[in-house]
Amino acid sequence: MARITAGVATSHVPAIGAALDNGKAGDDYWKPVFAGYEFSKRWIADQTPDVIILVYNDHASAFSLDLIPTFAIGCADEFAPADEGWGPRPVPVVKGHSELAWHLAERLILEEFDMTIVNKMDVDHGLTVPLSLMFGQPAEWPCKVIPLAVNVVQYPPPTGHRCFSLGRAIRRAVEGFPEDLKVVVFGTGGMSHQLQGPRAGLINKEFDNAFLDRLVSDPAGQSMVPHLEYVREAGSEAIELVMWLVMRGALDMTVRVAHRFYHVPASNTAVGHLILENA
Repeated sequence: MARITAGVATSHVPAIGAALDNGKAGDDYWKPVFAGYEFSKRWIADQTPDVIILVYNDHASAFSLDLIPTFAIGCADEFAPADEGWGPRPVPVVKGHSELAWHLAERLILEEFDMTIVNKMDVDHGLTVPLSLMFGQPAEWPCKVIPLAVNVVQYPPPTGHRCFSLGRAIRRAVEGFPEDLKVVVFGTGGMSHQLQGPRAGLINKEFDNAFLDRLVSDPAGQSMVPHLEYVREAGSEAIELVMWLVMRGALDMTVRVAHRFYHVPASNTAVGHLILENA
């Protein structure tokens, strides 16, 4: 039986990928960011997951305003790094696990989640930056990855409660897969930031750290926080944090915090990171 052993939450700031790709990880500005993931790289090497279910949002690479799925699952055998306007990142092609992905799609749809099944798509920094933070710069990614894209760009995004419920359904689906697989779920995006308008550059450390606390201790309560509170307190792009609730819903209600990291700033954004292990 497949099983979910842990969850990882992390920001997916595109400039982090650019810093790593261009050899700037040791610069004074970036060194504290990457230092926060040194434990994480050792941890995931020890964990050796077979599959990562990676929850992220597309940034007009695979989808556009012509087609906006609320939840989309990648069922292909592989996913190429997207060209985001300056060429694709120099990272390995992402290898999928189509058997588990199709199983998830079937189970989730039968549980009344309207998943969009995607058999061909490129994946952008929302997915590749978290992999780089956790695995560094390998010649190939050491495990298979199932992309699960969530719309947090075009209003209306799914509620935190819907995302949390999706995570719980993902866990049930994974545990119904007969192959013996170790699965880790990633929730990515955030934390507080706003990229445009008079509040551009907004960062709210108090909100971010309270969210980290509550994600661990009271995820069901956090899932009931309305969209407006995220936007008002932490900026328009902070709505990405609902994707962390998908990851949290897939775990036990009581978890062990293996690692916690928070840093400001990274390209006008707060960087947050948690590793949570099932008890």
